[in-house]
Amino acid sequence: MFQRKGLILLVVTGVVIGIAAILLMTMGNPANMGICVACFLRDTAGALGLDGAKNVQYIRPEISGFLLGAFVLALGSKEFRPSGGSAPLVRFIIAVFIMLGALVFLGCPLRMVLRLAAGDMNALVGLAGFIAGIGGGSVFLNRGFSLGRATDQPKTSGWVMPAVAALLLVFLVVRPAYIHFSESGPGAAHAPIGIALLAGLVIGALAQRSRMCMAGGVRDVMLIGNYNLLIGYGAVFVAALLGNLYVGNFNPGFAGQPIAHTDIIWNFLGMALVGYGSVLIGGCPLRQVIMAGEGNADAGISVFGMLIGAAVAHNFGIAASPAGAPVNGQIAVVIGLVVLTVIAFANSKTRKGTMVTA
Repeated sequence: MFQRKGLILLVVTGVVIGIAAILLMTMGNPANMGICVACFLRDTAGALGLDGAKNVQYIRPEISGFLLGAFVLALGSKEFRPSGGSAPLVRFIIAVFIMLGALVFLGCPLRMVLRLAAGDMNALVGLAGFIAGIGGGSVFLNRGFSLGRATDQPKTSGWVMPAVAALLLVFLVVRPAYIHFSESGPGAAHAPIGIALLAGLVIGALAQRSRMCMAGGVRDVMLIGNYNLLIGYGAVFVAALLGNLYVGNFNPGFAGQPIAHTDIIWNFLGMALVGYGSVLIGGCPLRQVIMAGEGNADAGISVFGMLIGAAVAHNFGIAASPAGAPVNGQIAVVIGLVVLTVIAFANSKTRKGTMVTA
């Protein structure tokens, strides 16, 4: 089932994201990682000194662009309505595990699509896991899962994340001694600041308006048979595929893919954890960043959770590498799936219709 309303905007948003990802990659961002919310938050965590991984330290202006683009458009369209208070600590924990799963797979749902558009078949395994995780979360949505109702917050609450985004840009330009920047590795590969920021602003504004979310798209297909949100990501795939073919970056196969590994089980389970958690908090990493820009304090908490999750992943040897998923990463994914299931059960309605609380 398709709904005409908003469908064109979703396609336009997808095409812009796909083209922007290829352009950013050709202008300096890592291969097959023109845009990746998880990777960009990981690099930002490293730059802020939250971990000691010297090859992934850079304040990615795209993240600030996503936040500020969504913020400006929400203000302009009178959709800036600060809200929050829906189990913030639980959301924080879920977001930490979403990031752990993403860094075991080596990418967020958006990068998964971009990797697939470059011929990386490991991303197809991740996609299967992502869908499975969303399926698990959807089971609990049908059981009445809820983290509670958000309430209106003071206007100042909604300005926090845009202010953080602006401060990160100041750090990026001024480069004070306490901010770290990689001299080699993925953190040292980046597009010019102005171009990366402009891309982020445009994508942030479009994503705010279109409500684009891959986890939401798969969930909508499963629960109500609506394919609209997935059409947007289909447009991302097609635009990026054509772009990769044009620049000669299409390399089909499993082995030898940039910033990826061929560990099938953990590619699957890592993205299953991402999909599972994204359903429980109401959006994938990109959607959380966009909602944070709209004034949603719960999404802001989730963004901070992902930032801390990135630091945890590197401080505790959880993040994967081209060699595969380390044992600590495997343990973290299993723990994450268990913890999220406990949270899902504890916040679902019983057969009698009463809410079970943790």
